[in-house]
Amino acid sequence: MDFFVFMSEQWLLVSLLVLLLYVFAFSERHQAGTPASVHEVTRLINIEDARVLDVRDRAEFSAGHIVDAIHIPHGEVAGRIGELAKYKDKPLIVADKLGQHAGAVGRLLKREGFQVRRLQGGMSEWANQNLPLVKS
Repeated sequence: MDFFVFMSEQWLLVSLLVLLLYVFAFSERHQAGTPASVHEVTRLINIEDARVLDVRDRAEFSAGHIVDAIHIPHGEVAGRIGELAKYKDKPLIVADKLGQHAGAVGRLLKREGFQVRRLQGGMSEWANQNLPLVKS
């Protein structure tokens, strides 16, 4: 009950806190690359010649991945970033299983000067939309 009394008496401070949390979340989301829906990703691949960087582990990648995806597990991206240098002039879409690792990889790539987008919902969303997967 004291909590609600505090909120009613200090509504300005509470509002400022909520606003700052929103700004922080928005900033963090875009520092890792703008999220892109599966439909936007297909448009980027087909029209802008975007490349997909799949950061899942080898077994998940082999079970099904987007055509011509570049595979570098999320733990190895920092050490293998040189392999991606030839794609700096194209959008690079980071894809993982559910979106849990794409943010960290996206931030790293953005700091290195890449045009980064993140596959919203990860490869699970891609598969749920019945979009094509290549199995190796």
